[in-house]
Amino acid sequence: MSGTSGSRQSGGRDRDTEGRARNARPRDGLGRPLPYGADGVERQPEGVVRDPEQTVTEAQALLDAGRPFHAHEVFEDAWKAGPEGERTLWRGLAQLAVGLTHAARGNTTGGARLLRRGAGAVDEWRTDAAGRTRPYGLDLTELAAWARELADFVESDGAAVSAGAWAPRLRGSTR
Repeated sequence: MSGTSGSRQSGGRDRDTEGRARNARPRDGLGRPLPYGADGVERQPEGVVRDPEQTVTEAQALLDAGRPFHAHEVFEDAWKAGPEGERTLWRGLAQLAVGLTHAARGNTTGGARLLRRGAGAVDEWRTDAAGRTRPYGLDLTELAAWARELADFVESDGAAVSAGAWAPRLRGSTR
């Protein structure tokens, strides 16, 4: 977990253990910063290299717990560390998770936009370069449909949604 814990430095800027600027404020379950000293949820470690199975399993657990912001960080790690040819897939999944985050925070316009962008990215992966229709067991058809349904709902309703209640099933309803 090197590099993920932060401290407040003299001069007022938060730094991680390697000295990089990193906001050390606690966060709520949707990734929003809380005041220093407040109880927050544990932050998702950054830069963790996982295999695709671990990525999907960990992200699903976070989504089920109503923590899509943290799931987005897991997908972002896969996007940055994975093979070049898969980056669009992982980026699209990260966009779906952060779209749900925005929708749960009440940012319906931004949430709908990211959900549709992520749906478009996963649509491109319905059949991957190796001919797999469900890479890593992901039900991309169902995920794209879920994202578009949620985008339509938040635009018409205009209110924040429950992240846990709207959590997608990454491997479909038969995970």
